[in-house]
Amino acid sequence: MSLPNPIELISQMAVDLKAHLAQRGISEPRYIGIRTGGIWVAQALLEALGSDSPLGTLDVSFYRDDFSQNGLHPQVRPSELPFEIEGQHLVLIDDVLMSGRTIRAALNELFDYGRPASVTLVCLLDLDAAELPIRPNVLGATLSLAANERVKLSGPELQLEIQDLAL
Repeated sequence: MSLPNPIELISQMAVDLKAHLAQRGISEPRYIGIRTGGIWVAQALLEALGSDSPLGTLDVSFYRDDFSQNGLHPQVRPSELPFEIEGQHLVLIDDVLMSGRTIRAALNELFDYGRPASVTLVCLLDLDAAELPIRPNVLGATLSLAANERVKLSGPELQLEIQDLAL
């Protein structure tokens, strides 16, 4: 399977995000990346937008519904939100949307900080494997993978690879 070029996807996503925000009348969104891949995508997206807006970061590990099964991941770091959440228009950015559980966890965490005016979801890739009714407002590409395959984003230079879980 040929994977899309993440940099080309980011360029188109920047155009699509500008149009989405303009259509909704949002002039000063607050950007938040989900650790870690979402942060890399958010940084590249902000660069493509020519924006120097501060970037918030979320580590949703404690908010995952499988936390009790998986336990504390050794690399859990605190979330950093350099702006208010209450009443703000947020752009939540992640690298790969699979089941939707990470996004659900991110929304739960954000609402613990306050009630945003809106949340726009931006994802580099959608693996079309949703378990929850969550879809991005701005999307780079949709991939259909075999049950034993996962896509991995490495960064911050944004490189995609397919991993075979059966190996």
